[in-house]
Amino acid sequence: MENKLSRRNWMKSSAALTAAAAATGPMALAQSPKNIVISSANGLQASKKAMETLRSGTDTLDAVIAGVNIVELDPNDHSVGYGGLPNEEGVVELDASVMHGPSRRCGSVAGITGCKTPSKIAQLVMTETDHIMLVGGGAAKFAREMGFKEEDLLVEDSRVAWLVWKRSMRDRAGHTNWSGELEAGPKTARMQEAFPNVDKKTLAWAMDVAVHPPTGTINCLALNSKGEMSGVTTTSGMAWKIAGRVGDSPIIGAGLYVDQDVGAAGSTGRGEENIRIAGAHTIVENMRHGMTPKEAGLDALKRVSRNFRDDKAWLSAIDIQFYALRKDGMYAGVSLWNVDASQARRRPFFAVTDGGDSRHEPCVTLYDR
Repeated sequence: MENKLSRRNWMKSSAALTAAAAATGPMALAQSPKNIVISSANGLQASKKAMETLRSGTDTLDAVIAGVNIVELDPNDHSVGYGGLPNEEGVVELDASVMHGPSRRCGSVAGITGCKTPSKIAQLVMTETDHIMLVGGGAAKFAREMGFKEEDLLVEDSRVAWLVWKRSMRDRAGHTNWSGELEAGPKTARMQEAFPNVDKKTLAWAMDVAVHPPTGTINCLALNSKGEMSGVTTTSGMAWKIAGRVGDSPIIGAGLYVDQDVGAAGSTGRGEENIRIAGAHTIVENMRHGMTPKEAGLDALKRVSRNFRDDKAWLSAIDIQFYALRKDGMYAGVSLWNVDASQARRRPFFAVTDGGDSRHEPCVTLYDR
């Protein structure tokens, strides 16, 4: 009789445990994960490289860093690393953060100069110190001590764009100290006279970014077949920013957050608004409580909107995107708007690599312009 009762109690206990597991949400029922990498739209090649690295058996964090290094080292990408657009003083300041799911460790750098790959320095902060964040001159000094030589990050295109921006800064009377003109606003013909050796395409681009400063960033998240996760976010920050300005990218919980038990999230776009809602952490916590990646991301966007009283006119100057990858392989990209503030791009996309060719998928959007 005791054996029967014990068996009955054991079966009841097992049933209770099964019900409890089901109640925790879809993650509890997940099958064995597969290798998958997602990234912001500018990370198509980064996600491809990260996937190739994952398949070779490399750690997830090393994989995503190898991926974003492609963008950081590209002088033709003006949103990240080498070639990034400078601050108002003409200095390229970079930010980056990394999180390693298996060890639950993280590291970041902010306002670092003279180093093309801040993601690597952020990883060294994680592995070689007992700190999490190094900033400014201290971060640059640390990079030198770790064997990274100091390099000039301001490429010619970025320098031209900075000078065009300087010429576009005028007082109420329309005067600028960077030109002999007294007329308000940059004129194409006059700009061509000022920059006779710059081709028309580059000059047109420079004039556009002077008026519409981009907020370029790359976020990359990875999950391997063992269920291990990592992430990285790296950026040159807002163009023409006040020297020392730091956005969300290097802030753990804002521009990046990884919880090995739940999932990972990251962001691109206006960092100030993301910091105010701790966006990446918010999304991961939403997923912990049963939301899908899409639902979790849209909830974060609604929190941004709430801070502006859901006033679309007020929100119209803001662009922000979130990327979420759950531990079972479900993912999503979400965006506040269906097109960016300058109307220069179509519906926002994000990059996905999950076995086949790397591809762009459309973000789910909260609002239409």
